[in-house]
Amino acid sequence: MKPKNIRDALPDTLEIETFEDILRVPGVRIERIVSKGQASPEQGWYDQDEHEWVMVVAGKAAIEFADGSHCTMSAGDYLNIPARCRHRVSWTDPGDVTIWLAVFYT
Repeated sequence: MKPKNIRDALPDTLEIETFEDILRVPGVRIERIVSKGQASPEQGWYDQDEHEWVMVVAGKAAIEFADGSHCTMSAGDYLNIPARCRHRVSWTDPGDVTIWLAVFYT
């Protein structure tokens, strides 16, 4: 078995955000998201059936919630978003790569 690094094999271009499953088993999905200046569409709220634990591994980002609250995140910051909590990515650093680690669970 060989270890992998979440910072390896980053996309050459980041015109669009990339999503990659790292692990998928019943009840749990772990995903790497790579962003550079992207945000959710203005009307694009995530409203998920599962809970989401998310961490910024590298870079900076901001998350907005439907209740009007905001959360700015830097490398090492994480939060747990309950299922059905409407949220969106309002900003990622356009000058640097932002790497997210997202764990979706039921």
